[in-house]
Amino acid sequence: MKKWNTVLGKVTICVCEIIVGILLMADPVVFTAGIITAAGILLLLTGAFTILRYFRMNPLQAQLEQGLVKGICAILCGLLCIFKREWIITTFPLLTVLYGLIILFTGIMRVQWAVDMMRIKKEQWQMAGAGAAVSIVLAAVILLNPFKTTVVLWRFVAVSMIIGAVMDLVILVFIKQGNKEYEEQNNKTDIM
Repeated sequence: MKKWNTVLGKVTICVCEIIVGILLMADPVVFTAGIITAAGILLLLTGAFTILRYFRMNPLQAQLEQGLVKGICAILCGLLCIFKREWIITTFPLLTVLYGLIILFTGIMRVQWAVDMMRIKKEQWQMAGAGAAVSIVLAAVILLNPFKTTVVLWRFVAVSMIIGAVMDLVILVFIKQGNKEYEEQNNKTDIM
């Protein structure tokens, strides 16, 4: 059951990445503004809840957790997201660098998958290796940032999200098939 939940979670994340990628391609600026506004609302609510919790706690415990400071900071960040989302969008190149680093990290994780698959002699390790290579190349392109406009860059990020998620889904299918074959092979050798 635990394997099923892990696979279901990974598939869910991949599907969400594909949906976000498609929405980003459709209208990157509006989608980003909506995400930033939603994050701002979430931060406002979190900040208000943290401040309320601070005043309901034992004063000594509240002092240790510093809920008032955390709540005020969350509210200020929320207000920034809601009222200054254009500024956040114009700082997109910095956000893109962070996203490129995340893609690079996932590419490195995919290298681990490929090596693990190769070590247990799964034939599909090349597919995982190709997925790792694609992620690392996309990360390099994003980190080098050769684009001139934010919209083109957003669309490139969207395409890279979709490609990465599809590659993850394909790799998950091959890993699941390979695990069955590996277990069957080990069961045959255990019987002999």
